[in-house]
Amino acid sequence: MKTVVTETVLLGRQAFETLGEVVVVPDRRIAPEQLKDADALITRSQTKVTPELLADSTVRFVGTATAGFEHIDFQGLEKRGIGWCAAPGCNADSVADYMTAALLALHTKYGVELEGKTLGIVGVGQVGSRVAQRAAALGLRILLNDPPRAAREGSTGFQSLETLLAESDIVTLHVPLIKEKPWPTLKMADCRFFEQMKRGAVFINAARGKVLDSDALLHARENGIVSHAVLDVWDPEPTVRADVLKAATIGTPHIAGHSFEGKLNGTIQVYREACNFFELKPTWDPAPLLPAVAVPELKIDSRGKSDLEVLAEAVAAVYDIEADQLTVEDIKRFDKLRAHYRVRREFKNTAVCLSENRPDLLKKIRKTGFMPPVPCAPDNG
Repeated sequence: MKTVVTETVLLGRQAFETLGEVVVVPDRRIAPEQLKDADALITRSQTKVTPELLADSTVRFVGTATAGFEHIDFQGLEKRGIGWCAAPGCNADSVADYMTAALLALHTKYGVELEGKTLGIVGVGQVGSRVAQRAAALGLRILLNDPPRAAREGSTGFQSLETLLAESDIVTLHVPLIKEKPWPTLKMADCRFFEQMKRGAVFINAARGKVLDSDALLHARENGIVSHAVLDVWDPEPTVRADVLKAATIGTPHIAGHSFEGKLNGTIQVYREACNFFELKPTWDPAPLLPAVAVPELKIDSRGKSDLEVLAEAVAAVYDIEADQLTVEDIKRFDKLRAHYRVRREFKNTAVCLSENRPDLLKKIRKTGFMPPVPCAPDNG
């Protein structure tokens, strides 16, 4: 079989060569003529997959190695009998790592209080649930809003959006992009949304660019409703608005889910779905291709340091979020920054050991995503 793989699919060539011929093409420049004799198309979010793109092709299966699939006209594909899949949850730990790093960076560099403050999480799926666990370890009180889940499971444990916005010191969005009723998220963070927020709150969006009304955020920043903004997704992309970027305390080029594991999980899930669709035995083993972990073990002298100071030190040693800061000059290189993103391994690959036995802190380290930590003797050299 012949598979067309876009260039941002991590190890896409290596995976799908086990099934036959592979052609690698640029994500945003894929054309119908490249798909004429292909059996499968494997891509990520930069490629808009429409029936028109596949009109004259022999493609029978489309896979996106991403958790979201708004870039795929799946209804159009289904009408033509073309199979498709996404990779739900593939990068949930990666985004949770990003959120942990962002919260601690806001605390250590910009003086945003965490302990005893309230974090409102809008959208409590695989990402939002992980963020809730991490944030609780940082001492935050958690409020949850997820109308679809509340409708299925009952309202216990969930708050109305109005209550969440009024009570939260930090608000973070982790929703899919939905345009249809009853729970549309397109431009949900609009002027009314910000007007209901606690004055001086922090706003974070690492979900979808189009769930935010950028002009409403600018107004909220200018009027002191929002004190700090963390943005990883933009509307539009890749042509990021410079005025919105300048309004972000932390602004990154849509890489929250771009850990090595997050991208690899997407490739693995789609590969297995393709094998199932074509009734082929999966034989690809990515293990020999995994890069070394830069920080497999981290020793921290925790004496005289608060829990948050130790957590911030551990997180910064593994993932320095400020190294991903997007600048106005970087906007023209947005796609390149994403396509050639550095290897970032997730917290779960690193074991943290402390110079003293602090059971509560050890639990917090584990809950923020690191390997089970242990006490360790300080270096005497």
